[in-house]
Amino acid sequence: MDTLTKRTIHIAQPSTGEEEWQAVKEPIMSGWLTSGPKVREFERLFAERHNVKHAIAVTSCTTALHLALAALDIKAGDEVLVPAFTWVSTANAVLFCGATPVFVDVDPVTFNIDPKEIKKHITARTKAIIPVHLFGLCADIDAIKAVAPDLHIVEDGACAAGSAYKGTPAGGLGDMGCFSFHPRKSVTTGEGGMVTTNDDKLGEKLQILRNHGASVSEEVRHNGPKPYLLPAFEVMGFNYRMTDLQGAMGVVQLGKLDKFIDERNEWTKYYQRELAEVEWLRTPNAPEGYKHGWQSYPCFVDESKAPHSRNDIMEILQKHGIATRPGTHAVHMLDFYAKKYDIKPEDFPGAQACNDFSMAIPLHNLMTREDYEYVVAVIKTIK
Repeated sequence: MDTLTKRTIHIAQPSTGEEEWQAVKEPIMSGWLTSGPKVREFERLFAERHNVKHAIAVTSCTTALHLALAALDIKAGDEVLVPAFTWVSTANAVLFCGATPVFVDVDPVTFNIDPKEIKKHITARTKAIIPVHLFGLCADIDAIKAVAPDLHIVEDGACAAGSAYKGTPAGGLGDMGCFSFHPRKSVTTGEGGMVTTNDDKLGEKLQILRNHGASVSEEVRHNGPKPYLLPAFEVMGFNYRMTDLQGAMGVVQLGKLDKFIDERNEWTKYYQRELAEVEWLRTPNAPEGYKHGWQSYPCFVDESKAPHSRNDIMEILQKHGIATRPGTHAVHMLDFYAKKYDIKPEDFPGAQACNDFSMAIPLHNLMTREDYEYVVAVIKTIK
């Protein structure tokens, strides 16, 4: 290990540059900074890319999830099923509506909700399920629909822009899909999100709810014949509008999405091939019929074979300039949820294992061949 020249490799880095800079200058110079023509263009292109009728841009995937649940009239007394291993906002969005998140265990191989675990959690109060396409791998939607045919499906596709399941892009697999454009995602607008749907009524409702409940948007009113008249407000809504600065950046980034995914896919093959001899590390893959979006590269450390604990291995890699992260966290193990619902870590053993043993290694579009070779070389020297 001492013979390796130390490099600094981030867990993720947004791939942005001159094109994004020039795009953002346009709304700045035009003076239209709030949600307007650039957001509309971004929405149109995103809907076309994901083969859905409607795409509604918002401020984050968290607000996208909240908006989607609100559009379904999820309220106090309702229950919504969520995987126990996901980012905390999946469960938080349910609480925002006054409803109760009910955790379901996950498959430690895919990191996604385990369809076999769903049925036992369905009650008369269960109204919806939020399958998470974690790390860019779509959940097994057909199996979910088979065991929960009467539940609304809200896809948490925070990591899944460009992903697909049996030929259908993420975002069109359920009633609605929710996406993130945080800088750790494959395409970014700094912060930002999107809700997709093929349901015209839901599409209209989402448009209204994200803009305070206004019957028309500011852009439509401003460009209409009577811009001095305020719109009607027949429902309570939220201020979840994306800015045109973000929309302009999103247009450029979205045009690079497939290139980004293709590049990442090639390097995942390199990782899988080169790390196959490391018996204590299980690498991820895309099952037949799935198009993986590869937001990240989550591995699984088998501590029964590993020379050190997962955390100690992460520390070794950190000392050699390689950033790693746990895949994400088990939400039922977070203090707030563990105390609120009196949940023990072992209540969801799959999620507990993912929480304790998952390890994402660097994968992004600014990495070089030398970076990938260095990551592999350092991992192979851990004894």
